[in-house]
Amino acid sequence: MRGVLFKLVFVVVSFTFFWPSYLNAQRPMIKSMEWGSNLEIRLELTNDSTHILDVNQLPHSHKKYGRGANGYTYYPARLSEKFIKQLKEIKIEHPDSIHHESEHYSSDKTLWSALHHLIGGGYPHFINTVLYALEQGYIDLSAPLMKRPDTQWKPQPITESYKRTRKWEYYVPVNQRHAHQEYNKRMQEGELKGIREIPDGFIRLFQNTGNREYKRLQKKGNKNKLAKIDLVKLILGAHYLGNPQIQYIQTMVLKAVNAYSKNYLPSVIIFDNFNAAVGMSLNETGYRADKIVFSDADRISREIKMERKKDIVAIVKNINEMNKKLFRERLKEQYH
Repeated sequence: MRGVLFKLVFVVVSFTFFWPSYLNAQRPMIKSMEWGSNLEIRLELTNDSTHILDVNQLPHSHKKYGRGANGYTYYPARLSEKFIKQLKEIKIEHPDSIHHESEHYSSDKTLWSALHHLIGGGYPHFINTVLYALEQGYIDLSAPLMKRPDTQWKPQPITESYKRTRKWEYYVPVNQRHAHQEYNKRMQEGELKGIREIPDGFIRLFQNTGNREYKRLQKKGNKNKLAKIDLVKLILGAHYLGNPQIQYIQTMVLKAVNAYSKNYLPSVIIFDNFNAAVGMSLNETGYRADKIVFSDADRISREIKMERKKDIVAIVKNINEMNKKLFRERLKEQYH
């Protein structure tokens, strides 16, 4: 097969994709943001809609999204307007032509280099795009193209990959028990690689969810939790994917981002150390602080506000630089 997820073949496909006119409309941006009471953020968007966000339900900067100082910082930020506009200019191929490679991309590229050529950015950018495709149902791990063929064939001699995957119905471990077994084996062998870069919260959710609970989440339609679990499964099974599966996944990611809803709300992150709420977006170069408000705005001077904003922007810049540096180092580790 192709090695870990970052070493997979990526094929960019092309076809004329017609989306409804409302998807071409500019997505609403933050017109104003106010910290109402201590427990809510009031957003007014450019489409004149108003939204009240519960502070306790928002991501907080003191929580670890990734591996802290020794790894990536992951914020669930929405994708920027510029990034969406760029991807809408790329044509998508009809599903019945999914096996045809684009003449613009060679098949000997790693998944990371090919994705980077398409979407730019670092690992958080990769996480956001794939996660969104899973949440919106574009990527289905049990789709027909992901199903393993029924065969009695056995390699001679029996290989390790055959022993580990012979009970899998699909190219990724859809069954939670099989997925947990694969994760535990990888951990024992010190072969987690790309898996260790998934946010810790996703890993914990995956580990604490058995088949029965997973089915409950499906019945409840909890797309958010299911997508996080399925992301772990996808990377666990990436080593065993073939070209048709890779092309299917990449086509669905591109289609998902092209259909990115104009009603998708801005992402707000609470920076606890600064008593700040930060409207955050993610483009191909990294995170960006679009709007900053403070819970104690009426009790601090203009100078303090400016200093805090300067510090927050500097922190976001440092996060982007550290993410890029760490990702380059990890790539050298895996593909020296």
